[in-house]
Amino acid sequence: MDAIAWAQSFIARCQRGEPIDSLKAAFEAALRRLGFRHFACVSHTDLSVTTPGTVMVHNYPERWVRIYLESQLQAIDPVLQRASRSALPFFWDDEEMTRNLVPRQRELLAAARTFGVENGYTIPIHVPLSICIPSGSCSVVPDTQAINSASYLAASLMAPYLYHAAIRTTSDSNRARFILSRRERQCLALVAQGKDDWAIGRLLQISEHTAHAYIESAKRRLGVATRAQAVAEALGSGQLSPAECRASRVTSQCHGTFSRPHQPT
Repeated sequence: MDAIAWAQSFIARCQRGEPIDSLKAAFEAALRRLGFRHFACVSHTDLSVTTPGTVMVHNYPERWVRIYLESQLQAIDPVLQRASRSALPFFWDDEEMTRNLVPRQRELLAAARTFGVENGYTIPIHVPLSICIPSGSCSVVPDTQAINSASYLAASLMAPYLYHAAIRTTSDSNRARFILSRRERQCLALVAQGKDDWAIGRLLQISEHTAHAYIESAKRRLGVATRAQAVAEALGSGQLSPAECRASRVTSQCHGTFSRPHQPT
């Protein structure tokens, strides 16, 4: 098969909903046929904390992964930083990637090279805000510099499907672990609309402190660290709908306007 045929075959397996372990093996096999040695498909969240919605599918050397996580190198990783602000795939050695590196970032890339993780190509994966799941990226590392452009194109086509399959898996595996209360669901719906604790309290006619407590309780039930992750997991488990996140019924029932009281200087 040619490069595009490998990509089409992999995408078809993703569309059939095959298990993530099977898809990871198929993705790795396709990449090897295309001339790549390593890959890492990850969400742009704290990878050292396992929470619903966190994606970390890779075949990087385990020792390098352990060093990376224990040293919290994600916070300074120039590849992830570039992927977060880029809409297009990029090579790790292009000028925009390398010209503003600080010494610690150069040390990170040098350390990765000792494990054979070098000359990579990264595909940013951006998710619409309305879906409320974290964006991510997929990096592939070639076996040789002689790989043709069709192989990079095929990797770019496959990567988003692997990422979304991994997101689906993390959501499905946690779908039945918890049931949010009505108030917790209402608060998270308003969080998804950008409301803070004070505004949520006013809309639900509860105190700011109580609104905060409901949100923290929801985070604990869902096993997540941030409000954005709580909204994402509630959506993935079916306890919130996209319609509620766009325009909660609570908001539509609130008449008039209000603003936070003026704080004296």
